[in-house]
Amino acid sequence: MAINAKPDFFDKSGLPKPLAWGYLGIIIFMMGDGVEQGWLSPYLLENGLSMQQSALLFTVYGITIAISSWFSGVLAEGYGPRKAMLLGLVLYIIGTIGFVGLGMQKLDYPVMLITYGIRGFAYPLFAYSFLVWITYRTPQNKLGRAVGWFWFVFTGGLNVFGAYYSSWAIEAIGYHNTLWSSIFWVLVGTFFALVLNKDRFVPSGDASSKTRELLKGLTIMKEEPKVLLGGIVRVINTTAQFAFPVFLPIYMATHGFSTKEWLQIWGTIFTSNIAFNLIFGFVGDRLGWRNTILWFGGVGCGLTTLLFFYSPVWFGGDFWAVMLSGVLWGALLAGYVPLSALVPSLVKKDKGAAMAVLNLGAGLPVFVGPAIVGALIGTIGSEGVIWVLAGLYFLSAVLTKFITLPKHNKTEIEPLGEVIQNS
Repeated sequence: MAINAKPDFFDKSGLPKPLAWGYLGIIIFMMGDGVEQGWLSPYLLENGLSMQQSALLFTVYGITIAISSWFSGVLAEGYGPRKAMLLGLVLYIIGTIGFVGLGMQKLDYPVMLITYGIRGFAYPLFAYSFLVWITYRTPQNKLGRAVGWFWFVFTGGLNVFGAYYSSWAIEAIGYHNTLWSSIFWVLVGTFFALVLNKDRFVPSGDASSKTRELLKGLTIMKEEPKVLLGGIVRVINTTAQFAFPVFLPIYMATHGFSTKEWLQIWGTIFTSNIAFNLIFGFVGDRLGWRNTILWFGGVGCGLTTLLFFYSPVWFGGDFWAVMLSGVLWGALLAGYVPLSALVPSLVKKDKGAAMAVLNLGAGLPVFVGPAIVGALIGTIGSEGVIWVLAGLYFLSAVLTKFITLPKHNKTEIEPLGEVIQNS
């Protein structure tokens, strides 16, 4: 008589066991990539760059991230995620050597623009190619949790561990050496993700089919408009994340918050966010992906965006009240996690092309957020900008209502919550 094995940690958590080493590799790689997140811009300003030059540098960086995000899905599917991830590693090393060794060494601005742009191509190829790997190798009923784990390690590496590491490293070994040390960490991450990770992914097609797959990333939005809607919702997801640091520190200062207090609030927001990336992976698999995105992500983030902005006024500048408001926003930001399960499930084939749209949506906010602030704050002020950002979240909730899964084989491709929701 067969004996059913007890579910282990991987079964219970939804973490794909064959890819476990890859998840560890992602968090280490992204920690290396995130070492300069909190200090590079002020450092460059202190060393002679103008605000306009710094802004242009990060705009170019954001553009290359967006381009790389777009192509990462179809490159991973056509050539295999291992090759796409290795390409990301090579571009990271080339970009870092050029940026730190040549550009920053002499403050050669044209070289800095080119090499930091090259560096921007790197992490989407590495991280988002692994996300494609996850969508192909995970059972449908566990996919929400699997992508929740992905965003947990991605955000934890980039926004949390990268910041904590650099706060120690810049004091211990200096700014330039901190950037040099990032190469060590991305190599360690690659070792876990591609050497210790033995899972096999068979790429699709020959050379001509790979070219068609690249073009498929463009045509799939016309063939399946719901994929386009998913991409728009993904842009809205993190636009405020990249807009807030441009103007909220100044706004908070007018209400008595120091830079140190602002950084404590911002860091705690993303500590909350990475925890809820996991929680909403579970929630999405049980309540339905679309319900989770619509109510927790869209409506929840719209309301807490306003709460976070007005909390210094409503609560008399109380630090902990403002902190709690920000933490609520960061937690509900994770309500969009099931998008990474929902969008590729809209198509039977061409999941890489669908992920390309989603990955582009993840890359665009890097410069869309600051662009919104730059374009509007002079005319409508901080309060007007915050209402625009909140309005975008409410718009994403409306758009999500139309992202319904195919009617065929619903019981096989949708969690119970989605079956009920769409019936």
